Amino acid sequence: MKINNKPFLSIEQLQDQYLKQTKPAANEAKADGLSFQDILAEKTERAGELKFSKHASNRLTDRNITLTDKQLERLSEGTQKAGAKGIRESLVLVDSLAFIVNVPNRTVVTAMNQNEADENIFTNIDGAVIM
Repeated sequence: MKINNKPFLSIEQLQDQYLKQTKPAANEAKADGLSFQDILAEKTERAGELKFSKHASNRLTDRNITLTDKQLERLSEGTQKAGAKGIRESLVLVDSLAFIVNVPNRTVVTAMNQNEADENIFTNIDGAVIM
């Protein structure tokens, strides 16, 4: 029976091997020009974007509602104004469209034409913004 006579590696040697293996990946990120600051700025910029829940997206499709870039910008601006006033669940009216927005998450929860809103009653909101 043959026994392998290779010496065992110390923790320091294993650590050095591991660090040597992971350094090229870090260098590749630098080669692409992405620094931590760049990645953080990109993530922060995305965090400010307005999102649509699956329910809201389905409502837009079902009701044949299409938003122009200008309307989307106004919706985002209305959400921002609601947040500045401390509103958590807001009704945001843009032209003839009504949106319920979860302001802290910047997520549109549902969308409708104002003439489709049953009796023009909106519940579970704590503020409204008319844009």
